[in-house]
Amino acid sequence: MNPLPAPTVVLVPGLRDHVPDHWQTALTARLPGSVTVPPLTDLRLSCDAQVTALNDVVSGIEGPVVLVAHSAGVHTTVHWAARHTRPVRGALLATPPDFETPLPEGHPGPRTLRDNGWLPTPSATLPFPSVVAASTNDPLARFDRVTALADAWGSRLVDLGPIGHLNPASGYGEWPRALEILQAFGCRTTPDPKASA
Repeated sequence: MNPLPAPTVVLVPGLRDHVPDHWQTALTARLPGSVTVPPLTDLRLSCDAQVTALNDVVSGIEGPVVLVAHSAGVHTTVHWAARHTRPVRGALLATPPDFETPLPEGHPGPRTLRDNGWLPTPSATLPFPSVVAASTNDPLARFDRVTALADAWGSRLVDLGPIGHLNPASGYGEWPRALEILQAFGCRTTPDPKASA
């Protein structure tokens, strides 16, 4: 029997600009053929625009796809899944913020999120296997709230412990655990180039 073809990994960032030392950026060097949804300069806070950007990338890929989303990119992914039927082999959904609860200062408030189409947060079971990777001390979401999201989406919950928002500000550039999770979805990885340097 022929093995399943390796999927194309699509990285779905949050609402940030490109960050060179972010773990999603580091993953692109380890995942041949991976594609990153480009950050928006206009309409960045628009859920519809973010979902369209993701759909444009996914629609241009033949064969199986695995989604790797972080932060608000998780919300982009679940909104996309509620609107589109393109098959997905699996998704890694890392540290989703809780948009239903006011976020810390400097982040969009509930009214802004609602006006831009992010609320309510989709609560239907996702039509593909998924893993929600959650932090126990994420400043953007309490662990119990992320647990509830994972349960609603039918996702397997992975407790990452106290890792903040899993971003460079929390001390995380590379995140090797992501590769372990993605290998379970059949993703092919290349050796760490720094290991042979």
